[in-house]
Amino acid sequence: MDTFTCVATKLDVREFAKTPVPDDLVMKILEAGRYTGSGMNKQHWHFVLVRSAEGLSKLASCSPYGSWISEADFAILVLTSPKWPFHLFDAGRAVQDMQIVAWSYGVASGLTTGFEEESVRIEFNIPREFSISAAIGFGYPSWKILGKKNRKPLREVASLDRFGNPLEAVRTTA
Repeated sequence: MDTFTCVATKLDVREFAKTPVPDDLVMKILEAGRYTGSGMNKQHWHFVLVRSAEGLSKLASCSPYGSWISEADFAILVLTSPKWPFHLFDAGRAVQDMQIVAWSYGVASGLTTGFEEESVRIEFNIPREFSISAAIGFGYPSWKILGKKNRKPLREVASLDRFGNPLEAVRTTA
């Protein structure tokens, strides 16, 4: 699927089929995170791949809104260094890149950012110098996803040249 279609049809999914995601695709998704641009090219992140059922269950139990992660095929914890003021922005960039690459292969994902931080640190041996920025659960969706989104029209969320100026079709040259 082309990149625009991938972005336009990717939905957050929290129900997964039992079909395992092949290891080479899991690694490709992790590589997408690694290849993501970062502020000042600091690459201040670390990704923890959670594959075991026990690990997924522990992660789910440490997240008040992430119990669904226990049913994912795998999860990735995204850790960033809070010493950089852009660390959460960089985490979001890496998360989105991993999710888009996954979806381009038909692997769905969902995101959670709420954790019982101390429990996650203990369960996954996370050093204090890292912020637990996000957890993404991945797996093949348990139903056919149409990818229809309820989004405001572009004219309501974008302006031309100055805030509030109506957005007209952009001229193209041939």
